[in-house]
Amino acid sequence: MGEPMEKIKSWAKRLKKQIFVLYFACKDARVPWYAKLFTAGVVAYTFSPIDLIPDFIPFLGYLDEVILVPIGIMFALKMIPNAVIADCEMKAEEMMKNGKPKNWVAGSFILLLWAIIFIWITVKASQYLF
Repeated sequence: MGEPMEKIKSWAKRLKKQIFVLYFACKDARVPWYAKLFTAGVVAYTFSPIDLIPDFIPFLGYLDEVILVPIGIMFALKMIPNAVIADCEMKAEEMMKNGKPKNWVAGSFILLLWAIIFIWITVKASQYLF
C-alpha cells in the first residue's frame, strides 16, 4: 500500500516543479506571446487560492487539480522552447525550497466569476418562482 502513495507523491512533486518552470517561463523574453498568455493563465489558476470548481464539492472538487491543471501544464510546456524550459528548471528547484507565490488577482477574478454565476442563477430561479 505504500508504493501507490509514493507514486502519487512523486507525481505531485513533478507537477509542482512544472508549475514553477512555467512561472519562470512566463517572464522569459524567448517565449512567444501566445505561449506566455496561455502559460500565465495556467500558472495564475494553479497559484490562485480559489478554484473554478470548489474542493468541497464531492469528486468534482478535485477534478481541476487532477485533470485540468495537468492538461494545461502539458499544453503550456509544448509551446515553450526547450532551452527556456532547461533554464527555468534550475530556477524552479530553488523556488520549490522557498514555497509558491500567491496570485490574488487571479483568485479575485475566479471569485468574481462565481459571484456572477450565483447572481445569474438567483435571478433565473426568482423568475420561475414569481
